[in-house]
Amino acid sequence: MNKNTIAERILDFLKGFPPFNALTYEQLITISSQVKVLYVEPNHFVFKQGTSIKDEFYVVKNGAIGVYHENKLVDQCDEGDIFGLRALIRKDQYFLDAKAIEESIVYSISSTLLQDIIISNPKANQFIMASFATNTRNPYAKDDKGTLLGHLEFLKPDASGFTEAQSAIYSKNPICCTPETSIKAASLIMKEHNVGSIVITKNQKPIGIITDKDLRNQIATGIHHIDEPVTTIMSSPVLSFPPTITVAEAQIATLKHQISHLCITEDGTDQSKIIGMLSEHDIIVVHGNNPAVLIKEIKRAKTAESLKYIREKAQTLLKNYLDQSLPMVFTANIISAINDAVTKQVIELSIIQLNQKPPAKFAWLAIGSQGRKEQLLMTDQDNALVFSDKNLHESDIETARAYFLKLANTINDQLHHIGFDYCPANMMARNPDWCLTLTEWKAKFNNWITQPTQEKILLCNIFFDYNLVYGNKKLVHKMSNSIFKSIEQYEIFLNFLALNALKNPPPLSFFRQFLVEDSGEHKDQFDIKKRAIMPLVDAARLLILSHHVKDFNSTIARYKKLQEFEPQNADLYDACINAFKILLRFRANQGLKHKDSGQFVDVKSLSKSDRLKLKGCFKPVKDIQTLVQVRFKLSQMM
Repeated sequence: MNKNTIAERILDFLKGFPPFNALTYEQLITISSQVKVLYVEPNHFVFKQGTSIKDEFYVVKNGAIGVYHENKLVDQCDEGDIFGLRALIRKDQYFLDAKAIEESIVYSISSTLLQDIIISNPKANQFIMASFATNTRNPYAKDDKGTLLGHLEFLKPDASGFTEAQSAIYSKNPICCTPETSIKAASLIMKEHNVGSIVITKNQKPIGIITDKDLRNQIATGIHHIDEPVTTIMSSPVLSFPPTITVAEAQIATLKHQISHLCITEDGTDQSKIIGMLSEHDIIVVHGNNPAVLIKEIKRAKTAESLKYIREKAQTLLKNYLDQSLPMVFTANIISAINDAVTKQVIELSIIQLNQKPPAKFAWLAIGSQGRKEQLLMTDQDNALVFSDKNLHESDIETARAYFLKLANTINDQLHHIGFDYCPANMMARNPDWCLTLTEWKAKFNNWITQPTQEKILLCNIFFDYNLVYGNKKLVHKMSNSIFKSIEQYEIFLNFLALNALKNPPPLSFFRQFLVEDSGEHKDQFDIKKRAIMPLVDAARLLILSHHVKDFNSTIARYKKLQEFEPQNADLYDACINAFKILLRFRANQGLKHKDSGQFVDVKSLSKSDRLKLKGCFKPVKDIQTLVQVRFKLSQMM
């Protein structure tokens, strides 16, 4: 067999794996013609720890090469895997051993070709640099921090490719007046400058704002007189932001706070000089496909059918965001804001449909993934309702309960019509078990915490991620306070919660194979939700509860808060954040591609690159479970 035929066969193999699949035929044939083919017997070394680097890196053709640290297997490289890059790129000695686990054939590729061909190719270089981190299986070590395979820095295109990452363009000449200015005088100033808002300042610091809407609602209706000072109708305190605010941050602020104007100050607080004004119109001009437009459509919608159409458009928006590799936190916040807006409008329409005002204060809670603001796809509903029983007699409570159950039925039916399936486990507010008074919720939570069973722990995992969507905030705060009070009285509950957090083993087997379902409808598929996403979610919930912190319900926000409490574990929590973002993005892409929840993945259909991206996320999963096991002394309970 001549050399060219051997080179062609090597080329045929390499082109099926990244980064070689990003190269041209000419580049591949150049590499393939210079590849050295190594035969490595079991237990024989490719290189040893402490020895000088060889001017080459390696690709496994057949067999398996183990990477060892002090005789402990830390990684296994099989067909198509690259190893030996770390020392080569750093130009120092080997820190690990590479030894054949079984009879293996390895391709050796010169570092000169790495530099001249592979690193000069942007796509190939991106993969090489990401692999550089994951070859250590320690992507959150200080010297590799931020280089987890699939990390957003590798996924994200140039910021010029999407508007959300751009700095927002704001008006640098905000129109202002003093607190003593009359409403009439302020209105004339607004008319003169043709603006829709005016900021009330004291010592150049913003203390309030008036918009056209305030003039309509407060003056045109006769509630206030135009000769009164502006302070009588101004909105205060103002929401202030720094001059570096991005379009994405501005969008989220307008959605979250339901406001149309943002004050720009020198340091981003209302305690510094105002330097600009950013309106919702400014944002829409920058980005025509602004989700704020969808929110406005939602608020104008009068039927579930029209809301269904708008929510379907949100799925298109999600796809566009994923295609552009926009930051995952931004994407999740936008879709969550749209989901919440849809739910709020459904509640408003349902109350109108019942033609009866609620008999007591109440709150509608999103629980589970929507409660964590991580529901990107239109999956099934998880919700609950709490209503006040303060000063109500027993008969009044039952009358109120009948009303709220009827309301919940209407809401759940409308959400189902829009596209949010009924929860198979009936964890919805229409279920009498999840439509309770504040007193009943407190008693239920206390029972779950002080008398835990497997079923109750599962319910805690779902219900402790609740988020207020509509209604009375005080009811929700009182619910949260009751949870922490019960935990303080029964601390061992956290140990049971920790034990449950470890019910799913790490996503990979000892030999780095995906742990797939062994039976049922999804046999041989990988459950990305149960095996990878939920372990990160469960650990974040558990650890934040152990610090007695409330009002941090999203997984990413919890890990960021944990970094403040535990700086010694900041790198691990950072790795968990990065891994969670990647897994969330991956599941969303899978769900959009297959028109399902994205929960089950056919591993065999994944490209080598996607398999490596997933595997790069699994070490933080394993290590956060180890931290939980040690901290809560679970070895004594397992």
